Amino acid sequence: MGQRFRPCYTHKHSTQTLQQGLEEYYQVNSHITDVRELPKEFAHILMAHDVSHVVLGCETTMYDELKLLPLTFWTSDFKFRDYIRTNQDPKIKPAIDIMYNDLIKQYGLLGLYSSILLVLPPLLPELLTIWFKNRVRRKYYPFLDYESFLNRSLLEIRQEYDLLPLIKI
Repeated sequence: MGQRFRPCYTHKHSTQTLQQGLEEYYQVNSHITDVRELPKEFAHILMAHDVSHVVLGCETTMYDELKLLPLTFWTSDFKFRDYIRTNQDPKIKPAIDIMYNDLIKQYGLLGLYSSILLVLPPLLPELLTIWFKNRVRRKYYPFLDYESFLNRSLLEIRQEYDLLPLIKI
């Protein structure tokens, strides 16, 4: 049986720059909203989410989407309280709605909730393991201040913020 294509940015030791990883992310995920085409006032948070996909080596499968949010809370300076605050901000809420609408377009409403229910049982043990590994973390990558990382290699970023143990391949 042939192996499934995995984008280079998902490879644990990828030497792509963050910028190259983002370009690949948008190329292989043409079904999602390209934040570079959105108004600047809320495109920034969506780009930060996309940067997290690349930095943490996550694809846009339901498994990785559900893993990404807690992983972001545990490894970046963007915490659950920030998520709640941004979700209540009338200027930023439309950006978050775009992400959810992309998921609904990709899966359909029934398909979205069905896939969440199917993915949770295998995902929960991995999330628990990740949580245990990160309880003592003291260095968090900057979620919203990613611009200075665009020309750095993913491997370098992942090493600096001790993210390699969290990426499988």
